[in-house]
Amino acid sequence: MLFIPREKREKRNIPKFLPILPLRGAVLFPELVLPIMVGRKKSIKLIDDAMEGERIIGVLTQYNPEQEDPSPQELYQVGVAAHLLRVVKELDGTQRVIVQGLERIRAKRFLQSDPYFVAEVEVLEVPPYLSGSDLEVEALVRTIRSLFQKAVELASYLTNELKNAVMSIRDPNVVADLIAANLNIKVQEKQEVLETVDLKERLKKVHFLLAREVQILELGNKIQSQVKEDIDRAQREYYLREQLKAIKRELGELDDHAQEIKQLREKIEAAQMPEEARKAAEKELERLSKMPPASAEYTVARTYLDWLIELPWSKSTEDNLDIAHARQVLDEDHYDLEKVKKRILEYLAVRKLKNDMKGPILCFVGPPGVGKTSLGKSIARAMGRKFVRISLGGIRDEAEIRGHRRTYVGALPGKIIQGIKRAGVNNPVFMLDEVDKIGIDFRGDPAAALLEVLDPEQNHAFSDHYIDVPFDLSKVLFIATANVLDTVPPALKDRMEVLELPGYTDDEKLMIAKNHLIPRQLQEHGLTEDDLEFEDDAIITIINSYTREAGVRNLEREIAAICRQVAKEVAEGKREKVIVRKDNVYKFLGPEKFYPEVAERITTPGIATGLAWTPTGGDIIFIEATRMKGRKGLILTGHLGEVMKESAQAALSYVRSKARDFGINEDFFSKSDIHIHVPAGAIPKDGPSAGIAIFVALVSLLTNRPVKSDVAMTGEITLRGQVLPVGGIKEKVLAGKRAGIKTIILPKRNEKDVEELPDHVKQGLKFHFIQRAEEALDVALVKEE
Repeated sequence: MLFIPREKREKRNIPKFLPILPLRGAVLFPELVLPIMVGRKKSIKLIDDAMEGERIIGVLTQYNPEQEDPSPQELYQVGVAAHLLRVVKELDGTQRVIVQGLERIRAKRFLQSDPYFVAEVEVLEVPPYLSGSDLEVEALVRTIRSLFQKAVELASYLTNELKNAVMSIRDPNVVADLIAANLNIKVQEKQEVLETVDLKERLKKVHFLLAREVQILELGNKIQSQVKEDIDRAQREYYLREQLKAIKRELGELDDHAQEIKQLREKIEAAQMPEEARKAAEKELERLSKMPPASAEYTVARTYLDWLIELPWSKSTEDNLDIAHARQVLDEDHYDLEKVKKRILEYLAVRKLKNDMKGPILCFVGPPGVGKTSLGKSIARAMGRKFVRISLGGIRDEAEIRGHRRTYVGALPGKIIQGIKRAGVNNPVFMLDEVDKIGIDFRGDPAAALLEVLDPEQNHAFSDHYIDVPFDLSKVLFIATANVLDTVPPALKDRMEVLELPGYTDDEKLMIAKNHLIPRQLQEHGLTEDDLEFEDDAIITIINSYTREAGVRNLEREIAAICRQVAKEVAEGKREKVIVRKDNVYKFLGPEKFYPEVAERITTPGIATGLAWTPTGGDIIFIEATRMKGRKGLILTGHLGEVMKESAQAALSYVRSKARDFGINEDFFSKSDIHIHVPAGAIPKDGPSAGIAIFVALVSLLTNRPVKSDVAMTGEITLRGQVLPVGGIKEKVLAGKRAGIKTIILPKRNEKDVEELPDHVKQGLKFHFIQRAEEALDVALVKEE
């Protein structure tokens, strides 16, 4: 906004009624000239009419500059009467108007809104200032002029012409208005200056606003100079570094980048890589040496080289081939498991005779809690090897095994190569836990990626997608673990030597608890044998009445629960030794959770006890059959699978075909329905091994002869009455022994499985091996009186 002196400064006669031009985003001051772009139809009409008259209009600033058509209430009431100096019409219909402020005015009331505002106004009288009449005013003016000079030096938007104008104007009123109009302050603050009629108060306001603006400008310049200094310093450091590099080159010394490349080259030589891996590393190193260290690709290449260098290409531990020592370590850590221990000792014996033997690929299969994972650690300790474990449970991405290609951001090798690097040697004991729980989805099949890892004919040149060079896994002793083999793909199963770890007997659990679980829990709870002692009968009670499992995991939890209670008493100052006996176990663990349910369950005809295999070991099941009036209906309940339903149909068909031989009315089915139920109804059941038990239950029902309560059976039945072999014999026998069974009926072809059972398992049991279904009737059914 400019100051253009009027030719005559005498007071202009301002009309009482003025057309009002709303002004947005700016404030017009008296004596100052302001160019305005007029585009609103009302405003254009106002300008056209004013140009034909006295050319005097009222200019009021609107509160909201975004408001297109403001009402009188949306305009400041104090404004300026202005003289239209010039109007230029643009091609787009707008007008460029140059106005000069005359006097401060106040809009008293608006008389019309269309076609434009007209208001009754009053002039706000500003007394003329006589030079030198007020020392405070003189001091304020001098201070303001000094501050304004400083502001002009700091601000690019304030010109020297403006500074000269301020210095030359004698009227303090005009000085205050000119500075306020040109400062970069809010419209509201400019309006406050306009509305302040008293000269001294106006000068104070302008002084405050000007001083604040100078402070902001000084701070901004300080920040800008600091940034400039930082940039200059960075450029200076860059030039100095370049000069330092040049000096080092002249002196024959290496810079940091060259030094890093040299160190990497030395590490590659020391890594003793195979020829193919060494060539890949040297090629990548050559690329790295030509890259600027600041580039993103540099980090990717450097990480790849670090992986190649840190892999144990030729590092291996020396096997401890002392078979006696290995046997001692295995026996210290695990009770029983003779078949697994025998296989490990055989491997050590062969390694002792043939040094370049490939590592076996074993698969431990058994229910939870039998010690599969801990056995892997024990094997590593016995052989003097490093131990690495990865869990495959829930893995669905093939890249988890083989790694990601380096084109992906954040790519890494797969779990196999990561495990080898973590071990630091190329012949660790590598445990692949939960191999039966691998998933599959659109990202690939991890089980298929394991085929190469677990194939002795291929894994000497295992290729990870990230490393992209062959790595020899033939020296690794791979041990997989699984609860069931059904979900393991046949191709993967074929590559592994399966060793079954069946459930433990009560005697075995007793020995494991005494030798391993109790000492470990005493140590973990800060107790000693002087604080807590378990009697054998108490341990047996915990095993039979508080746990029902093939392993010992829950048994250890119950022992830990007792240890916690005793630890609490010891911490409270009670130093008496606690002895856990059979009759006080309930004080620590509460009421018994499991009860033997054999004798009391079989009291009526139509109920037979079967033996079932479960993922947690073995269990007994009850086959219940009943007969009612109907028409040849067979009802099967108990959450049975398709195979088990077919076994029930086959058993019923065989009973009907041989009804006369069993002393049953041949028409029994024509006027009856048969209902077979297998509790508990919420638990899914499937498999053919309940066929013989269903057959015995049906004959018991139809001949009205109960089945002996201490007899249990398992076996698949055919339509010809043949009894076929089944699996899981040890688990089933253990389940029967736990439940108080004395006689067990098994298929003839499972006799070899019973021979492999330990003597203490077979002790107290009587086995009957049958080839035909009817042979079971003589053993299982109560004799007729």
